[in-house]
Amino acid sequence: MNDVLSIQRDIIRSYEDDMVKYAEKADKSRIKECFQSIPKQLSKENKKFQYAVIKKGSTASKYMGSLQWIEDAGIISRCYNLSITELPLDGNAIEDVFKVYMKDCGLFISMLEDGTQYDILQGKLYGYKGAIFENLIADIFSKMGRKLYYYHKDSGLEIDFVMRYKGECTLVEVKATNGNTKSTRTILNHPEKYHVKSAIKLGDYNVGNENQILTLPLYMAFLLDKM
Repeated sequence: MNDVLSIQRDIIRSYEDDMVKYAEKADKSRIKECFQSIPKQLSKENKKFQYAVIKKGSTASKYMGSLQWIEDAGIISRCYNLSITELPLDGNAIEDVFKVYMKDCGLFISMLEDGTQYDILQGKLYGYKGAIFENLIADIFSKMGRKLYYYHKDSGLEIDFVMRYKGECTLVEVKATNGNTKSTRTILNHPEKYHVKSAIKLGDYNVGNENQILTLPLYMAFLLDKM
């Protein structure tokens, strides 16, 4: 375990070295600060990327280019909030409201403090449990070539991912534990408002289908390739 962690952190350091080596001089420190804030961004209950989390008082105008540099380097994927749950998803994405996921889950976990890695292996995920499982699915979807979207309203309604599946707008919930799906049920119960007929729940489940919700174990997420 220690050997693996050491290798992963060497990779993280090489990322940071490249930021210093290839970025413009004025951007070097900002890119590094932006990158190092990702675990903190994902630990929040509302995982929307916030520039103020990077450094107190920070704004998009100061760090927007730094985040773009990291994305262009292939290190992260953005997941955009939708204004409405309708196709086409890209046309309903809110450009300046998004979450950020690491494209390598192992490297993401290596960025957490020492001991966290052992806790995860023992099932003690604590506050990061949602972030780890969501990052895993975001990584799978992005490697499948899917663009990432989610749905969040200030009322508290939130869906982890929304995707086109079999020609329909489909909700995707990721569960670290057998939690409820209140937001999913709310949306499915009001098709006249949200225009959604089905949902997929990924977690520690057997394959099943009940009340418009398909349940699948996490490792089967890669099979959701029918657009």
